[in-house]
Amino acid sequence: MTPAPAARPLVGLGWMVVTGLCFVGVQATVKAVDDAVPAPEAAFLRFALGIVFVLPALGRLRAARLSRGDWRDFTLRAALHSAGVILWFYAMTRIPLAEVTAMNYLAPVVVTLGAALFLGERLAARRIGAVIVAFGGALVILRPGLRDLDPGHLAMLGAALGLGSSYLMAKYLSGRFGAEVIVAMMSLMVPVALLPVAAAVWVPPSLAVLAALTLTAAFATVGHYTMMLAFRAAPVSVTQPAVFLQLVWSVIVGLALFGEPLDPFVILGGGIIVAAVSFIAWREARRPRPPVTPNPLETKH
Repeated sequence: MTPAPAARPLVGLGWMVVTGLCFVGVQATVKAVDDAVPAPEAAFLRFALGIVFVLPALGRLRAARLSRGDWRDFTLRAALHSAGVILWFYAMTRIPLAEVTAMNYLAPVVVTLGAALFLGERLAARRIGAVIVAFGGALVILRPGLRDLDPGHLAMLGAALGLGSSYLMAKYLSGRFGAEVIVAMMSLMVPVALLPVAAAVWVPPSLAVLAALTLTAAFATVGHYTMMLAFRAAPVSVTQPAVFLQLVWSVIVGLALFGEPLDPFVILGGGIIVAAVSFIAWREARRPRPPVTPNPLETKH
């Protein structure tokens, strides 16, 4: 039996820091596009332009034998992911980067609840408590009744639900297919699902918009790759604290590049959600079965 590679916590943390920076790059480039094109079109262009980055995985995809049920499951995942991505792109035009980042941390909570409802996962009292704490963090961010809520906030709640559900479907499919096939199918099917919606609101994109969204796709692809390197180097329980840094960087980028004000409630609420998700991940790491609840960065688009 080949021995498992030794854990390298500093290397894992380093790769997770790079991953967070890549996903902040995704947000910054999308924010730069703003509402130059409608959200469905921006989402479609991001995935269509990103197809080139999954071409190396097409060989594995051709070798996979998909049944009618498999096609149904992949189609459902593409629909859920497409809905989540459209809502995320819309939220990016409405609310600050830091709020998008903090509320996106709710997606793993959706996965935890969905795993209990649909995959037969046991939802112990401690996990229920962590879920309640996470939603408490969301209330700290939103502060309903204390400020006016923007449609972008509601869109982000929907995005967390859609992207979390997409991850749950990916986890379900991982029992039958490798990661390359699952990622390739998503990368190919999501643009198809987005195309009719994008066509209905199509605005001719400028070269600057195309360049920005190509950079978005590149940041996302590199970020997912470096995240895998982080997970190979060290356990999720070790790399998890670096996730919170993405919120810090989002605040800095939002302030420096887009003039977005610093909101301490967003930092506090995001920290509460990350702490709750980290607790769930730590508890799952102690179980003999593979974990279901993902690192918050795994539910990125």
